[in-house]
Amino acid sequence: MNPATRLFLLALIPITVLVVLLFFNVLYFADDSSYGPNQIALLFSGAVAAGIGVMNKTKWDHIYNGVIESITTATGAIIILLLIGALAGTWLLSGVVPAMIHYGLMVLNPSFFLVAAAIICAVVSIATGSSWGTVATVGIALLGIGQTLGIYEGWIAGAVISGAYFGDKMSPLSDTTNLAPAVAGTDLITHIKHMAWTTTPSFLIALIVFLIAGLMQDNNAMLGTQITEMQELITGKFNIGWWLFLVPVGVILMIARKVPAIPALFIGSLLGGLFAIIFQPDVVRSVAGDTASYAEAAFIAVTQSMALDTAIETGNPEVNDLLSSGGMYGMLNTVWLILCALTFGGIMQATGMLQAITKMILKFVNSTFTLVLSTAGSCLMFNILASDQYLAIVVPGKMFAQAYKDRDLAPENLSRVLEDSGTVTSVLIPWNTCGVAQSGVLGVSVAMFAPFCVFNYVSFFMTILFGLMGWKMTPTVPMVGSDGEIED
Repeated sequence: MNPATRLFLLALIPITVLVVLLFFNVLYFADDSSYGPNQIALLFSGAVAAGIGVMNKTKWDHIYNGVIESITTATGAIIILLLIGALAGTWLLSGVVPAMIHYGLMVLNPSFFLVAAAIICAVVSIATGSSWGTVATVGIALLGIGQTLGIYEGWIAGAVISGAYFGDKMSPLSDTTNLAPAVAGTDLITHIKHMAWTTTPSFLIALIVFLIAGLMQDNNAMLGTQITEMQELITGKFNIGWWLFLVPVGVILMIARKVPAIPALFIGSLLGGLFAIIFQPDVVRSVAGDTASYAEAAFIAVTQSMALDTAIETGNPEVNDLLSSGGMYGMLNTVWLILCALTFGGIMQATGMLQAITKMILKFVNSTFTLVLSTAGSCLMFNILASDQYLAIVVPGKMFAQAYKDRDLAPENLSRVLEDSGTVTSVLIPWNTCGVAQSGVLGVSVAMFAPFCVFNYVSFFMTILFGLMGWKMTPTVPMVGSDGEIED
C-alpha cells in the first residue's frame, strides 16, 4: 500500500469516530448535544487523530502548533461573538430591539413575512458585507416579530440566514467575497459578476419557497387582539420612538464605510447603553434593582446587560421570552464549541489527513463536471472537518487551482464554486464556526433552522448543476503579446 492511500485510510478513522459520537449525542442528548457532548466528541476525535499522527511520525510540536494556528484564525470571530452578545444586551435595555418588534408588527404581514425577512436581510447584508452583523441586528428583531406572529422559528431563522448569506456573497465589502477571487486568481468585480449567474436564481427560488411557506402558515392564532396586547406590554415598559433606530443605523453606516466589525460592534454596544440611560430610566432602575442613585443604577444595568443575563418582566411569558438576552455570558458555550471544533480541524490539517482526503478526491476528476463536483464536495468536507469557512475556501482553492488551468477554465469559475459551496454551507454545520455563531445569536439550534435555509442548499446544488450542464463555465482567455503571439 502506498503512503498516500495509507494516510487516506487512516484519516477515515477519526472522522468515523466523530460521526459515531455525534450520532449518539443527538440520540441521547437531543437539543442539549451542543452544550457539552458535541465538544467532548470533537476533542476525543481530535485526540484519536493526534494519536494516529504521532504513530505516523508527525511530531507532537507540529500538531500542537497546528491547533494553535487553527484557533488563532478564529480569534477575531470569537471577539465578534462576545461583542454581539454585549450589543444584543444593550439594544434590549435601550429599547432598540423592542422598537423593531413593535413597529415590525405594524407593517409586516404574516403571509409575506418570510419573503420580507429574506429581502430585508439581503439588503442590509449587501450594504454591510456581513452576514454575522446582519443576523445579530435586524435578524434578532425579525425573529422576535415572526415568533409573535406565530411563525415557526426554524422558518424565520432560515429566511433570515438565506437573505444574510445572499447579501454577504454579493457584497464587495464581504471578506469571503474578497477571499475567494484572491485565492482563485481573479479580480473582485469579475468574481461577483460571474457568481451572479448562480446566486441570483438560487435566491429567487428561495423567495418562491418562502412565499409558498408563508401563504400556507396558520396565522390566525397570534393576530388581532393578542398582537395589540403584546405591543401594549412593550410600550408599557419602554419609551418607543424613531430616535432609537439611530443606533442600528449608525452601526450599519460604520460597517458600510468599512469600519472594522470589532470597533463597530463595540461602539454599537456603547451607543445602546447610552440610549438606555437617556431614554429608558425606568427599565434601567428595574434591571439594576434597589440603588442609591441613578448613576449607580445606570452603571449596574448597562454592565449587566453587556456581560450577563437581562430579562424584562411583563407578566406575559411570550413577551418575556422576546425581551431577554444572555449578553457575553450567553455566548460562552458558543465560544467553547468553536474552540473544540477548531482543535479537531487543526489536528486533522497538521497531520496531513485533510490533504490526503482531498488528493484522493482529485484522482476521480476526469471532466468539467467532476471537477466542479469535487471542488464543491471538498468545500463542504472542509466545513465539516475543519469547522471553518475560511479554510473551506482557501485549502480547496489552492488544491484545485491547477486543475482548472489544465482544463482551460478561467479562475472565476473556481472562485464561484468556492463561494457557492464553501461560504453557504458553513452555517449548516452545527460545529462549524458559522453554524455555532448563528445558532448562538438567534437562540435557535442548527438542527432547527438548517432544513429551512433554502438559499444555502439551492446555491450549493446550483453551482453543481451549472458544472454538469456546462453553463457559464468561462474558458481561459489567451494572453496575446505585443508580437501577436499567444503567451503561456
